[in-house]
Amino acid sequence: MAQQHARHRIGILGAGNIFGRYVEGLRTFPELEVVRVADVDTARARQAADEYGIAAWGDGDELLADDSVEIVVNITPPQFHAKTVIAALEAGKHVYVEKPLAATVEEAREVLDAAGRGTALLGSAPDTFLGSAVQTARHAVDAGRIGEVVGATAFVRSSRSETWHPDPRAFYGPGGGPVLDMGPYYLAALVNCLGPVRQLSAATRIGAPTRKVTSPDRVVDEITVDVPTHASATLAFASGAIGTTLMSFDVWDTELPRIEIYGTEGTLALPNPNFFDGDVRLKRHGDADWQVLTPVTELFGAVGTAEQHRRGLGVRDLAGAIDGGPHRANAQFAFHVLEVLTSFEISQRENRFVTPASSCERPEPRPAHREDRTA
Repeated sequence: MAQQHARHRIGILGAGNIFGRYVEGLRTFPELEVVRVADVDTARARQAADEYGIAAWGDGDELLADDSVEIVVNITPPQFHAKTVIAALEAGKHVYVEKPLAATVEEAREVLDAAGRGTALLGSAPDTFLGSAVQTARHAVDAGRIGEVVGATAFVRSSRSETWHPDPRAFYGPGGGPVLDMGPYYLAALVNCLGPVRQLSAATRIGAPTRKVTSPDRVVDEITVDVPTHASATLAFASGAIGTTLMSFDVWDTELPRIEIYGTEGTLALPNPNFFDGDVRLKRHGDADWQVLTPVTELFGAVGTAEQHRRGLGVRDLAGAIDGGPHRANAQFAFHVLEVLTSFEISQRENRFVTPASSCERPEPRPAHREDRTA
């Protein structure tokens, strides 16, 4: 007889822009059930509950007092992460929080301390490295498909937010910029494949000091840039690989790849790590052409489909850890990613190499459900 899935009841804290993406993603897993939504604006929480057929709604205190909620999925703005995550942990809830773990490294340390004082588990985005694309690359690296890994490159280019977002100020203020907005997806993919970062050096600058907003429904016409918008860094991984990164909101047009990993016997090319899925290509020395590797896990939100933006693999990963499985998108992993990225500015300001105080275990790869039959 097939084993029945355990049910994990979820309350989502925050009913903002990505709420629907989480609900739609979580509903693909029969072991997960969203039973409550909470928001500081309870009218918005009620609207979200009505739209998605969720039975209970209210404010954050009501969510934490609800004994039926086992996991809190925290999608509040980053400046509220530390306070709300700690409160949920102290209420005995398991927590999964959107990136970043907290708004600053100092606050993130307080979050880790709170998690260490109890028995509840804490998971955090980014979790896109759990998708088929990065997992396929990870299996290829571990299988020696490109030999010994020597280096890697990662290139973040501008999303041109000022042309489509009605109020892109958050992208250019504290906690924003290419390094902290998009960088976590890229670095998480690299750490998953190559392990933690041992040392780094970086240079950063602001490109244009002001930005014209041209989106049709804009609420501002011009914004002031308060954070670096162009950063370049060299990362020395504990594994011996050397990474070169460019993270920029000033690069609008480019032919650069997203991520490439270079080995003694070949190269892997990875797709946009902001998505769970996408083609991973391999070219071994001597091959005439690139080959697309067969995804080793099921697709979660295939690129080009209506589902490509949905979220929730990290929550499923947390639920599996509650049941005794490996916890891949864990808080220590997220903290290391955050500390490395915030160290870019330290390196620039102090004109030195930076050795992160943290490290993390290389996450256990997800089991392969499909055999890669490419030659």
